[in-house]
Amino acid sequence: MKTGLKRIGLVLLLLLLLLTALAAHEWYAKRPFFFRAFLDRSVTKMAFESPETLTSLGFLESLGIKGHNAKLDDGSPAALDNAFTEARQLRDTLLTYQDADLDENQRISKQIALYLIDFSLAAEPYRYHNYPVNQLFGVQNGFPSFMQAQHQVHSVTDAEHYLARLIAVKTKFTQTLEGLALREANGIIPPKFVIERVLTEMTQFIATPIPDNILYASFKTKLAQTDISTAEQERLLSQAQANITQYVYPAYQLLIDYFTQLQGKASTNDGYWALPQGELAYEQLLKFFTTTHYSADEIHAKGLAEVSRIQADIMAILGAQGIDVSQGFSVAIEALAAKPEFYYEDSDAGRAQILADYQTILDEVNAGLDNAFRIRPKAGMEVVRIPEFKEQTAPGAYYQQPAIDGSRPGRFFANLYDIKATPKYGMRTLAYHEGIPGHHFQVAVAMELEGQPLIRKMAPFTAYIEGWALYSEYLAWELGFQGDPFDNVGRLQAELFRAVRLVVDTGIHHRRWSREQAIDYMKKNTGMSDRDVIAEIERYIVMPGQATAYKVGMMKILELREKAKLALGDQFDLRDFHDVVLKNGAVPLDILETLVNGYIADTQSKTAS
Repeated sequence: MKTGLKRIGLVLLLLLLLLTALAAHEWYAKRPFFFRAFLDRSVTKMAFESPETLTSLGFLESLGIKGHNAKLDDGSPAALDNAFTEARQLRDTLLTYQDADLDENQRISKQIALYLIDFSLAAEPYRYHNYPVNQLFGVQNGFPSFMQAQHQVHSVTDAEHYLARLIAVKTKFTQTLEGLALREANGIIPPKFVIERVLTEMTQFIATPIPDNILYASFKTKLAQTDISTAEQERLLSQAQANITQYVYPAYQLLIDYFTQLQGKASTNDGYWALPQGELAYEQLLKFFTTTHYSADEIHAKGLAEVSRIQADIMAILGAQGIDVSQGFSVAIEALAAKPEFYYEDSDAGRAQILADYQTILDEVNAGLDNAFRIRPKAGMEVVRIPEFKEQTAPGAYYQQPAIDGSRPGRFFANLYDIKATPKYGMRTLAYHEGIPGHHFQVAVAMELEGQPLIRKMAPFTAYIEGWALYSEYLAWELGFQGDPFDNVGRLQAELFRAVRLVVDTGIHHRRWSREQAIDYMKKNTGMSDRDVIAEIERYIVMPGQATAYKVGMMKILELREKAKLALGDQFDLRDFHDVVLKNGAVPLDILETLVNGYIADTQSKTAS
């Protein structure tokens, strides 16, 4: 008996040693034996090179690994050089895995990986065609937002890591300045209004008394929610104040000084056409964001056609509701927007009620989707306000993915700066887009997929991701969640907004529209508030091509759904279609079409048999 047990123990030990050796080989070998191991190792290594990503993902902390939380990402030009070198090496290794040796799912994963790598390499000549510090994003607002929203503080060690990052910010800002200087040398200078906006933002940031600064105030709040002693909290807060004084504010001053001297070199030519090789850079961005080969002119034309169609639908509803439509779209939509009954009280209580009502909308739709979805995310979702320090220049709303370990739910961030930007008839549509069944369903489901490599859970295909969210607005209306005609106007107005984007994005960067011309077109054709229109146009100027992805993606999903309906007839099940779209993670639109075609063929085959 003892001999048998010894033999079993020996076998188990040998198996453990073999598994350990295999795991080591799969991690360190140039070409892992298992294809998924290669993909996951590649993504994991990228993540491990980004301390901020590791903090956001939040899975190492549960293993007791926290050292990355004391560091910030390397933002130097040298790090970017290295990223392109690694991309070429990854591509070479990826191509050694032959399609004949892979199953269908693995071949899709290979296609997705190749798509991302090939785009990265094709974009290398235009690597500096961007504005890394702008009115929407960059280290100047990304750092405090990251520290407030992502850096968890549950212990003294966590707090010390927070303090270390306050010191590291000086290095990060210096690295950003290196990249800005290279862009300037290559003629890539932000438009004049961008420089004005970031100077205002950063000047106000360092003018804020430290106790009121978000980096200090949020740290204090986090400490108060722990069991750290009062004396220790006071020590940590004192050190935070010192670090902000000695490192954070001087880092901001570096950028302020740089942009102050850059102002005289900036122009009011806001489109990419004005940059060296700007037209080619814009063409690359359109291909990446839409995952199509549509030209700027084709996208512009699609936008104009959709604007006309959607405006006609809105006018029909408004006319039926007794609103005068005889003077045209702009006047009619402004008459709707002027009705006081559609707005909340402009107060703290009113803003609190908006957040509560958003949550009610999401709870309601979440409880009523059984006929449309089998798959549901396990992660929860909550509605929160965009931090006040950045809401003046932030978009109307955005979604933040949950932590992998479940420590943080998905979050729908709502902008409550301008109460007039939140009409009641637009709230359902926005909640469906950012939350359920929009971004939260798609992003959280992708993160929770079993048996898929990491790249399939986190692929950044905007046309699919934003196309799904826009499709979700339409789906919620189809399912009866917007029975009020004015809610349907809100939905159509949101879709119109995305159609207008096709026109103005290509207008600015390809057809050489001025900022003012684009603002005028969007204002006349959406009825949005002046503040929102200006913020949106200025967003398209610093994020070329991205805004075209929403409507292109939505139209493709609806096109594929209609194709499946026509092919399958009574065999079509909306739940099956949504399974196909969601259970594969984010993919380029041509791969999505391949997946839907496979679903159609499989269903027909089952029916025939």
